[in-house]
Amino acid sequence: MCTKQQCQKQQCRVLSAECWGKPSRYSALSTHHSALSTQHSALFLQRGISLIELIMFIVIVGIALTGVMLVMNQVTGHSADTLVRKQALTAAEALLEEVESQAFASGVPVCVGKLPGAHRNTFANVCDYNGYASSGVLDMNGALAASGLGSYDVAVVVASSVLGNIPQGSAVQITVTVTPPVGPEAQSGIAVTGYRTAY
Repeated sequence: MCTKQQCQKQQCRVLSAECWGKPSRYSALSTHHSALSTQHSALFLQRGISLIELIMFIVIVGIALTGVMLVMNQVTGHSADTLVRKQALTAAEALLEEVESQAFASGVPVCVGKLPGAHRNTFANVCDYNGYASSGVLDMNGALAASGLGSYDVAVVVASSVLGNIPQGSAVQITVTVTPPVGPEAQSGIAVTGYRTAY
């Protein structure tokens, strides 16, 4: 407890209730200062974002969106090329399978092939396909195999080959090349290769 003299000399900084039983000016100042501190803390905790933080957020989001859009542009730009390449590859594999399913021309040293323009339904053996070429992917009767394939070029080469222990004249190498109208393979074409033996 503070004495009366200590309170008068302002040496006692406690609530005056201890000395006089009524609030002192020190108590009022302390209460006022505590209230201001609480308000300041509340304002500090509730403050929003600054203009600089908002600008930094917009810049970061803009850079991220630019990167995503560049990747999407690359993907969509090459998706058509992928479809064209897949169609060309499918056509080449289908024609290669057709050639391999034909009879082997035994005793023929060189595959001569049929006359240009002959339909594939007249081909009797593998060698008949040598030199076959068409503008568009055609079926065996010479009609367009599917819509949208008229701008593809097709070429077949059948050549005598040595395959492992199989002697020359008993095996042929078949190369089917389909050239799509657009894309990276528009100049060189997509080539698939297979072999047919005399069995």
